[in-house]
Amino acid sequence: MNNRFRARNLFLLAAGFSFLLSVGLWFLGQKEQGIFVGLWVPSILALGALMLTARSGSRA
Repeated sequence: MNNRFRARNLFLLAAGFSFLLSVGLWFLGQKEQGIFVGLWVPSILALGALMLTARSGSRA
């Protein structure tokens, strides 16, 4: 059970870092790069949800 929380936190940390990087790029004037990096956030969260759901479903 501890590994699941660690994996969840890792995905949340990666998404949060991506969001902060996106905002930073936007305000530094690199708006296109900021939008591109900002698109990673939902992708990371979706991958995390898929992997955590698949992992818990295989144990049932």
